[in-house]
Amino acid sequence: MTGPARFDTIRTDRLLMRRWLESDREPFAALNADPETMVYFPELLDRPASDALADRIEERFDRLGYGLWALEVTETGKFIGFTGLSPMPDDVPGAGGVEVGWRLAKRAWHHGYATEAARAALRVAFDGVGVSEIWSMTAVLNEPSQAVMRRLGLTWVASFDHPRVPAGHRLQPHVTYHLARPAAS
Repeated sequence: MTGPARFDTIRTDRLLMRRWLESDREPFAALNADPETMVYFPELLDRPASDALADRIEERFDRLGYGLWALEVTETGKFIGFTGLSPMPDDVPGAGGVEVGWRLAKRAWHHGYATEAARAALRVAFDGVGVSEIWSMTAVLNEPSQAVMRRLGLTWVASFDHPRVPAGHRLQPHVTYHLARPAAS
């Protein structure tokens, strides 16, 4: 009996999307503790919480064969964050589906990396894994991520209050975007 298809490494023109290394934990923790990088998240993550998230990401890879890839710039070998696929949480529009998402260090913003890597993740989702649709969500205030979603061809589906963001928090209002698998040509 074979397990799920494996998508451990993906290359784009400028990026390497790969499984996580122990050496990623320190820069990942710094990214998760940076108030500028985490401006659209309700809280910063300390090192134990960041490490626990990295562990969950790797466990998902082991179980599903894909996930949130560590992202590095090929030219420099520098870790800049993650991009990839994960299950949509319960109790949000698109629950039970597959989400494309990203989190990049502020120094990596405005270079097109999120769009480039997310396009590669969509190819894995549709052509490798065979999902029929992709979802993405973010805080209403996160216009940069919404712009990436639109560049990827996702369209707005719903606005909602995220159930795991405290009531009244400026980031509780969220939006969900959706993309159906493109028709075969």
